[in-house]
Amino acid sequence: MKKLRVGVVMGGPSKEREVSLKTGEGVCEALESRGHDVVRIVLGEHGSSPDTQLRRANLDVAFLALHGRGGEDGCIQGLLEWLQIPYTGSGVLASALAMDKLKAKELFRLHNVPTPPYYTARTADLENLDEIHGSFGYPAIVKPRSEGSSVGLAKAGNLAQLEAGIRQALEHDEFALVERFVQGAEIQVGLLDGRVLGAIEVAPHSGLYDYASKYTPGATDYFLPPRLAATRVRGLMNLAERAVRALGCTGACRVDLLATAGENEYVLEVNTLPGLTPTSLLPKIAAEAGMDYATLCEEILKSATLHARLGARSETPRTAEVTVLAETAQPIAIAV
Repeated sequence: MKKLRVGVVMGGPSKEREVSLKTGEGVCEALESRGHDVVRIVLGEHGSSPDTQLRRANLDVAFLALHGRGGEDGCIQGLLEWLQIPYTGSGVLASALAMDKLKAKELFRLHNVPTPPYYTARTADLENLDEIHGSFGYPAIVKPRSEGSSVGLAKAGNLAQLEAGIRQALEHDEFALVERFVQGAEIQVGLLDGRVLGAIEVAPHSGLYDYASKYTPGATDYFLPPRLAATRVRGLMNLAERAVRALGCTGACRVDLLATAGENEYVLEVNTLPGLTPTSLLPKIAAEAGMDYATLCEEILKSATLHARLGARSETPRTAEVTVLAETAQPIAIAV
């Protein structure tokens, strides 16, 4: 592809800052190896605002290597739309919906995408937690409503653990999401521009795929392809496509699913800016499909776009590959 001036945007204020920096540096090295003019834009450094940092960089395109709040929730996407800098990943609305686990689940249900039963709890609900939880049952999974990388994730086997898990989740968010625990294989499906790259099974040694299991080398076993029948893997891939379509996501995505022994499948969430660190899943999936890391990064770069028409850019971008979509993200063509 034509050589571009690419701003790799990383860092930021979220609890996933360190992971973002690892993703960002890997992307920078990959794109530099392909001859692109790469600018490292570390948000939160030197007291400069993201607006100032992005304006001064004179970019053709922004490669988003952010994780967590401010990066995956539509905030930076909205700023880039305003600045008319094409960027990788999903647009403002799809990013916000995918990051908000409650709204994502509501849309999954609307589109008949199976997801585990759930409810939300706030601090005021702790006084009547036994009544609110009622016959929901145990074990239950507790997580913040709008965090990534399983930050604040807990498993509760009784009321005391449930309360502790909710209190922990509320340290990160105004709402905690309580989800029925589903015993099954954890399958992650990687997609790029609506095309499935493959699937991987993760088996954390701790039994819970939390932050430590995700980012500690050797803490999780990976199986490519998953230890399931090929027909079932294809069904999970199809379900992942439906989940992405329900939220309107574009670019590179990773969908987290569960496959039970009873032949049921559930979507947990869609990640619109999947990690690209040495332990991240999307690079593993891409490698199994014959796509090396640098090629994966360049393919993600090719998908960079603007999703809203806010007027012409003050300066014409130096690339013909970057396009502008309609006011809302165009639906992905999915073969169901």
